[in-house]
Amino acid sequence: MKCTIQGCPGDYENRTVVHTVRHRGNVVVIDHVPAEVCSVCGDVLFTSATIRRIEQLLESMPTPSKEVPLYEFA
Repeated sequence: MKCTIQGCPGDYENRTVVHTVRHRGNVVVIDHVPAEVCSVCGDVLFTSATIRRIEQLLESMPTPSKEVPLYEFA
């Protein structure tokens, strides 16, 4: 599928990405999320099923499989 960003000549490719979101005051990082990623500009699209799964993970907040350091830019 062609990229939806105006003027971008890229095509979307199936990949997995790292998705980061702030949820209830916490930074949550979800690894290996299936996505369509533009080969040129890097635009990311998620299917509705993937979005629902992310929402389920955020609501249940299972024990993380890893912990990562968080640095503030300020």
